[in-house]
Amino acid sequence: MHHRCNTGHSLCTVVHVSQRRQRRKSDKVKRHAHPSASSPTIAVRRATHVERLAYTRTQAAEALGVSRSTFDRRVLPLLETVELPWGTRLVPVDELERFVNEGRRPARGRAQTVPPGRPAAIPVGVVQHIQAEHAGGKSLRQIACDLNASGTPTAHGGAQWWPSTVRAVLLRAA
Repeated sequence: MHHRCNTGHSLCTVVHVSQRRQRRKSDKVKRHAHPSASSPTIAVRRATHVERLAYTRTQAAEALGVSRSTFDRRVLPLLETVELPWGTRLVPVDELERFVNEGRRPARGRAQTVPPGRPAAIPVGVVQHIQAEHAGGKSLRQIACDLNASGTPTAHGGAQWWPSTVRAVLLRAA
């Protein structure tokens, strides 16, 4: 039998609980205990509808999705505020709503997307010439040499035609 066990049984198990844990458990029991008849009864009414009348500057900044410093610098000078005797400045809800509604803009339509890459700037006559030469059995290298010899500019004003450039024109035209 253990010296701390007071049950008188030889198979007694002692569980050591720290003092802090015991104190926290007793505090919890006190918090959740039913109120005794001696404690004063406090009547609390449940409100069916509550509207916020004002925001603090931090709450207003969060509502707008900006930092507090940005709110103080850019938004606060445009709003009427309520200054309390201890220095706190409150922003009335209707004033914040007015500010938001003034800044509201209609939604823009989806922007016109431009296809990626450079625009094809080769004249139609040059494309037809390349197609005719290729159909006549000339190689890409021969067509590129002929275009270079005639001084035909490339799509972006270059002077040098390459077989790969001729192939790209043929593939794009197909």
